[in-house]
Amino acid sequence: MKKSLFTLALLATVAACSAPAENAAEGDSVATEGSAVEAGLFADLGGEAENPIYTENVGDTLAVRGYDVVSYFVGDGTPVEGAEALTVRYNGYDYRFANEDNANAFVADPAKYAPAYGGYCAWAIGAKDALAPGDPEVYEIVDGKLYLNFNKDVQANWQKDIPGFITNGDKNYPTHSADEHFKS
Repeated sequence: MKKSLFTLALLATVAACSAPAENAAEGDSVATEGSAVEAGLFADLGGEAENPIYTENVGDTLAVRGYDVVSYFVGDGTPVEGAEALTVRYNGYDYRFANEDNANAFVADPAKYAPAYGGYCAWAIGAKDALAPGDPEVYEIVDGKLYLNFNKDVQANWQKDIPGFITNGDKNYPTHSADEHFKS
């Protein structure tokens, strides 16, 4: 009998500790019961993409192939894959995170962590005004911004004139509409 009562008390404590906060301030972006939690999101920041965001397939919403974009900036800077349970929707696309600290950092400042050019290849948009997939494992952080490249050979070309390609990319990328997608 004592074991049963102890087990029930323990389960009640765990349930209470893991329940979503009910006193969240109005306007908080973290998901609460009855909102994004039902959709399986850690948070839904709302918004719509103004320019294309790279996903593996047209119609997908998973950005950066599920890699944790904050992981590039913390610890040793090694990119890691995020967990489905820690998904944050930003401008209609889903970003995954390896831990709650990273998810909360993204919620606080998504523009800081979201990759340049929507995760498309920085060299392709800067050199050719073209959309090509960015590989989350071929990247560079320049002036606090994450840039992805198609592969290591392309990255070597990009590194020959990073400031020039960024200047061109910053002009070219806004001319592409949100409904565009890489075509092979």
